[in-house]
Amino acid sequence: MRALIVDDEARVRKAVRLLVDWREHGIEDIAEAGGGLEAIGVIREFKPAIVIMDMMMNAGHGMELMAWVNEHAPSLKFIVISGHDDFEFVRGTVRHGGIDYILKPIEPEAINAAVAKAVRQWRQEERERLDQQSKSIRLNEIRPIYGEKLLSSMIDDPGSADNSLKRLRMEGVIPTEADQARLLLIQVDASDTSLLRRFGNDGELLQFSLINICNDFLITDQRGIAFKHWGAAMEILILVWKQPERAAELVGKINDGLFHTLQRRIHVGLASPGPLPSSLPAQYAEAAAAIRRRNLLQPDQYLHALKQGQHASESQHVSEGPRVPEGVRVSGGLRMSEGVRVSEDEPVSLSFAGFQADFKTAVLSGDPGQIASSAQQWIDALTRSGYVSPELLESWKSSIISFRSGLLREVLGSEADQVLPALEQGDQAEASPVPNGYAFSPFAWRDWLIGFLTRLAGEVSKRQQRESRKIGDILAYIEQHYQSELSLQDLASHFQVSREYISRKFKQEFGDNFSDYLAAYRIDKAKKLMRNPNLKVQRIAEMVGFNDVKYFSKVFKKQEGLSPREYRSKWTDQP
Repeated sequence: MRALIVDDEARVRKAVRLLVDWREHGIEDIAEAGGGLEAIGVIREFKPAIVIMDMMMNAGHGMELMAWVNEHAPSLKFIVISGHDDFEFVRGTVRHGGIDYILKPIEPEAINAAVAKAVRQWRQEERERLDQQSKSIRLNEIRPIYGEKLLSSMIDDPGSADNSLKRLRMEGVIPTEADQARLLLIQVDASDTSLLRRFGNDGELLQFSLINICNDFLITDQRGIAFKHWGAAMEILILVWKQPERAAELVGKINDGLFHTLQRRIHVGLASPGPLPSSLPAQYAEAAAAIRRRNLLQPDQYLHALKQGQHASESQHVSEGPRVPEGVRVSGGLRMSEGVRVSEDEPVSLSFAGFQADFKTAVLSGDPGQIASSAQQWIDALTRSGYVSPELLESWKSSIISFRSGLLREVLGSEADQVLPALEQGDQAEASPVPNGYAFSPFAWRDWLIGFLTRLAGEVSKRQQRESRKIGDILAYIEQHYQSELSLQDLASHFQVSREYISRKFKQEFGDNFSDYLAAYRIDKAKKLMRNPNLKVQRIAEMVGFNDVKYFSKVFKKQEGLSPREYRSKWTDQP
């Protein structure tokens, strides 16, 4: 804390220095001035908290100094020391908020008590000032967030849209006369790692910077406002209420500014203008659909709109090209403004079903070359189609994941549930390229699909080998125990698998259910025993696991077309 002593007599200034216990009061720096005029200059530079001053001075009267302090440094606390017991002086001191009026000669107790009081008041008021300043800072930080939430609520919460618009107009964010507007959607490229690194990998900071650059082109002529969309991650919305028909030109200027500042351009989804605030939810859906359906094979086309008659709610995986903004003349792919291009290209649909059989064959073959070939054929067809959109890539990715689940259940049955978690964990370690990223790399998507199918083939092969060994063990068990009563439940219990699993495996491997396979195996053994004429049919039946000779004869005839006796007779009659 600092203090200033003002008196035209040096001995008085020295006396004050000696009488006040500065350390006790927490005052480290003391300055002096020989009059009121000099004191004003010192106060401006030195910025003291407390002034101890005389009234009658040659260069600047005490009353004038108090009036100046009251106007220009109201937080400053002052104490008057005077040799004049004058009522006007005392009243002036009280009127200007002085701490005390002390008559000369100065008593140590009196001046120290006055300084202590001044210090207490200054510190209390300083705490209040700092608290108020902190509140103001927080309010200034919250105000933009509050505005963004109000703007976002007009899209995400139609029920409160009218109230939000009313508050925004009261705050001066949206002009009262603005009753029509157009919404533009910017989807920040979260996959642009080099740009994120420039912002310390802080997506919020990047978004904040992009919003500021956009607002440089909007706020100066009150054309609109850019703001963070609180309803979706990494989205910036631009609401244009002035000259909405010139949105394409605006996007061009913003992209020029962004390229100059960040060496980047942004993709923008454009909606049809409509009334405030009722049309904004539909406008948002339209702009978002235009972004999702943009053609990634045309990376220098930055403005995207749905074609006339196309709806955002349509469930489709092929965009029909953008609608040309009103008031903009376009010929083919002619550049309208730097960074803005529209086209009327008609995309070609590409069905996943046409590749599913090839993917299945490649996976079941387990051949890396065949897997790579199927992935390459897919990406070649995709790029030849002339149209690849984020929506299409999302659809393909979802179809490929569904294909994996279906193939695993077809090949492994209930065992698929044990395999899927490991494969899904691999999906996270070897993530696909970002479908809605600004840059589309056919090679990155091809390599991702090769890795995806290779991991799937590896799991299928590993499980099939394990299943093959298990089936071998089951067959060996049957060979050892076919002579005794052997049921499906006995096998299931012994090998700790379900009855359904064994039935399915026998059907897959041999085309028969377990009971038919066991009966056929027993009959084959019986046929060999028939060659021994000393063994009776009943004994043979018992030896191969049939307790009922009649049932044995029935099963034997069903399989061989002859009864056991007829079969033996035919075999013994052979030369």
